[in-house]
Amino acid sequence: MENQYRKWFGEKRCQLALENFTGKGWTAHYAENKEKAFRLLFETIIPKNVTIGLGGSETLTAMNVLETLRGGDYKLFDRYNCPDHFEMCRDSLMADVFLTGVNALTVSGEMVNMDCSGSRVAAMAYGPRKIVVVAGVNKICDSLDEAVDRVQRIAPMNCKRNNHDTPCTENGVCDDCNFPGRMCNHILITLNAKKFAGRFTLVLINEELGF
Repeated sequence: MENQYRKWFGEKRCQLALENFTGKGWTAHYAENKEKAFRLLFETIIPKNVTIGLGGSETLTAMNVLETLRGGDYKLFDRYNCPDHFEMCRDSLMADVFLTGVNALTVSGEMVNMDCSGSRVAAMAYGPRKIVVVAGVNKICDSLDEAVDRVQRIAPMNCKRNNHDTPCTENGVCDDCNFPGRMCNHILITLNAKKFAGRFTLVLINEELGF
């Protein structure tokens, strides 16, 4: 049974973060659950017949977003089904919309992401004209330092998910390795989105989703 007080607390936390993201130039939306977030994405935010780039995301996977994007109403640069992953990610830099999850957000309106190849953070920083970020309430941190720490703490799960040969897939602890399979290679901190008004959209969901 859902805990009503946890749900209430999550909503308040989402609303405070969304207020601060809006103040920093983001278009910010609240969704009570992933089903409502899904409808928001495909009925309001993402128009049909556009090109879509995709960042790897457990949150989007939990929402069954990929099946919809492959359904014919969009031209998806499908990073999961392509002969050359590197070239597909390069093509995604010119997509109309780049849809992605996130590693960490702050309640004061910053975003922190860690990448392996850098394709996701590159697209977020510059390229696609519209960036749509989808996140669960569990991604919200109280400070930028906490957000950076969170990114490091969840890194072993991402390495395990992607079958990387690193020490953290054995012991569950990121120790800043120097292995060829290392995933923690690029970090992007987005402090403000006012430079390009309307480019960044955030859908914040009052559920724990992803890592």
